[in-house]
Amino acid sequence: MREPLRDQLRLIHIVEACDRIRLYFPNDEIPLLDSKSIEFFGLVKNLEIIGEAAYMLTPEFKISHSEIEWNDIIRMRHLLVHGYYHISPQIVKEITEKEIPALKKQITAYLSEYE
Repeated sequence: MREPLRDQLRLIHIVEACDRIRLYFPNDEIPLLDSKSIEFFGLVKNLEIIGEAAYMLTPEFKISHSEIEWNDIIRMRHLLVHGYYHISPQIVKEITEKEIPALKKQITAYLSEYE
């Protein structure tokens, strides 16, 4: 059973995954990586972590913070894990460049609710 007190921890996991992506790719532009490179797998793994943490948030939290498309993030995680052979490096690049910075900003704002 998911507990509201654990929502904060899941949000921290999302921010940490966003930070790891930026640690290895500090510029705003992510290179188009070969799908066989370890860097590509690192990006994918952190996107999976974001999706899993989103999945583990309580339904109440997701409903009360509906500005984020939680179901899209969760579906992305399922695709990355179960459809790994269909992953497009271009789509990973676009998600990482365009969606992750905005997501981190929003999640950081949510974390301020716990202060």
